[in-house]
Amino acid sequence: MTIETVDLVIIGAGPAGMACALDASRAGLDVVVLDENPLPGGQIYRNAGCSPLPDAALLGDDYTYGEDLVTRFARASLRYWPDTLVWQITRSLEISLTRRGGAAKSGQIRAKAVVIANGAYERPCPVPGWTLPGVMGVGAAQTLLKSSAMLPDGPVVLAGSGPLMYLFAWQLIQAGRAPAAILDTTPSRNYWRALAELPGALRTPAYLLKGKRLLSAVRRSGIPHIRHVARLSVEGDGRAEAVQYTANGRTSTLAASIVLLHQGVVPNVQLTRSIGCEHRWDEAQLCWHPRADAWGETTVPNLFIAGDGGGIHGAIAAETAGALTALAVSNRLGALSVDARDEQAAPLQRQLERHRAVRPFLDTLYRPADAFRRPADETIVCRCEEVSAGEIRAMARLGCTGPNQSKSFSRCGMGPCQGRLCGLTVAELLAEAHAKPVADVGYYRIRPPIKPVSLGDLAVSHVPDLDAAQPTEFVPK
Repeated sequence: MTIETVDLVIIGAGPAGMACALDASRAGLDVVVLDENPLPGGQIYRNAGCSPLPDAALLGDDYTYGEDLVTRFARASLRYWPDTLVWQITRSLEISLTRRGGAAKSGQIRAKAVVIANGAYERPCPVPGWTLPGVMGVGAAQTLLKSSAMLPDGPVVLAGSGPLMYLFAWQLIQAGRAPAAILDTTPSRNYWRALAELPGALRTPAYLLKGKRLLSAVRRSGIPHIRHVARLSVEGDGRAEAVQYTANGRTSTLAASIVLLHQGVVPNVQLTRSIGCEHRWDEAQLCWHPRADAWGETTVPNLFIAGDGGGIHGAIAAETAGALTALAVSNRLGALSVDARDEQAAPLQRQLERHRAVRPFLDTLYRPADAFRRPADETIVCRCEEVSAGEIRAMARLGCTGPNQSKSFSRCGMGPCQGRLCGLTVAELLAEAHAKPVADVGYYRIRPPIKPVSLGDLAVSHVPDLDAAQPTEFVPK
């Protein structure tokens, strides 16, 4: 089977992927974008330009800002393949994929350079009862709103910490479905610690003003807003019925048929780990990042990372990072001179530095409390294999030193999610038990396929016709 070789394959069509694709194609590169979603935009700009909502403005300016980027991407001279799962990349940059639209088909292509722009996902938030029906992440609920105009029905409680929780609360208020309550788990000490990072955040005051507007809207709505929540559990017989919480030393219960949890987002490192890129533990963001240079190139030659997959900095920073990576790839493949690359990069680098200046403040303020990262013994940690935090601690006492060994003890991390919902928690529990840094404990060894692929799909593996892979559903305004 002859494998087609293209200049650049970009995985993901969020802000970073779209910006990278636009600039690389403008430089003359043959660009193919493989996207797991049915439409371009990623999570932040999901369905931007063709929203199912009667008025997309209720999602806010950050969302409507993305319409222009999505429209330019849809009209660009590049090949875009939606509904495509990339389940393996080799170190020689051969990419295995499955097209899920219609009859699923698998195949391979080869690239001279690859940019992974697959973004982030919500940090695991294991609390007692989080596996009950009716409990989900804030990000997941927002996806339903953006993709299908679905709003929660019944008493909804938002619980956790971070900007996305307040943004979604504001969006629900705008849609006329205000939540029953917001339970904020941000530790009180975080506010004092964040003050030291405030001067840097003032370099980009728009972020702070946005946060102030969201909080003001919550205050005006009259929604109960309980701060300093130290303990949290979801109660119910077969599904979520109530939330029990402890705040300021007092335990209370709220009725809730839907509970939306959030403790921030973390980079999606499944692909970079499966390829064998080196990673480092970021203590400020409490997550793993692939090691990369200023242009986004990882420790695997010609494999780049762009956007939140390389560290959480937000959509605008991701877009800028994608443009910078496009310059690096264009230079690497001979489409752009070093002088031209550096000249075009200078304003982008200043812009990126400015947008990243707010992160130390946000990372300090919204650092998840220990209790929500290393839960009590009875709490389920690995949802796929139903392994509790207590079992992880018991493994440590038996000599288990790292997440990979925990698989042998309990199958923890061997389910369909491949550790996305338990990896960080397991690593922190083992690090605590052995009094070691998380960096020394490590993470799961991720092997392809990084998501389930059927034997039937593999049996019909073929050389994909990338020229026939243009989206048909999206018509830009």
